[in-house]
Amino acid sequence: MRKLKYILEDLRWLKILNSPFKPFKIKLYAGKTQIGIPYFLPRKWVKATPELRKKAALDKIKSEERYNKSNPEYARKIKSFEELYEDYKNYRFPVPLKVGFSYCGLGWKTKWTDTDFRHEWNPILSFVFFGYQIALTFYSPYNSHYWEPWLYYEYATDKTKSKRERIEQCKKECNQTWTVYTWGDEEGMIDYYEFILKPKYLK
Repeated sequence: MRKLKYILEDLRWLKILNSPFKPFKIKLYAGKTQIGIPYFLPRKWVKATPELRKKAALDKIKSEERYNKSNPEYARKIKSFEELYEDYKNYRFPVPLKVGFSYCGLGWKTKWTDTDFRHEWNPILSFVFFGYQIALTFYSPYNSHYWEPWLYYEYATDKTKSKRERIEQCKKECNQTWTVYTWGDEEGMIDYYEFILKPKYLK
C-alpha cells in the first residue's frame, strides 16, 4: 500500500492535464546515452562485489589523502585498505544501466516557507540499450514559471473551491509578474499567467 501511495504521488504532476494550466510539451531524444535521470545517466544499484569494494576503498583513501594535504591542521585519520574493504561489504553501488527503463517525476522542493515552491527538474522517461537512449522529457518553455504556480495551485489552494476560484487564489498568492528587459535595455513587465493558463481561465 505504501509503495502504491509513493507511485501515485510520483505521478501527481500528470494532474496538470486536468487543471486550468495548459498541457506541458514533450521533447523526444534518440541517440547515444546522455540524458540524466535527472542528474546521473541511467543506472542501477547492485550488491557489493570484490571489484566494487576494492575501488571504493581506494577512492576513499585517495579522497582522504587529498583532504589531509589541503587541510593539514584538520588532518583526519585514514582507515586502512583492509578496514575500508570490510566496511563496504554490505554496500550497494550504482553501475551504468545497459538495458532498461528509468523514470523520474517532477523535481521540486519548498524553501523559505511550506508554500515557497521551487522547481528543480522536469519529469523524464528513458529507455537505454547498450549505449543508446530514447528519452521523453515533459517540459514547458516557461520552466519554473509554469511548474511553480501549478505546485501552488495543487498543494496550497483551497480544494473545496472551484477550479476558477482556486486559480484566482493562486494568481493572487503566487505572483508571476516579472520585470523583463528588451535588447534595447528597455524595462517592461510580463505576467506569465497569460502564457501558462488555458484561455477560459484568463477571462
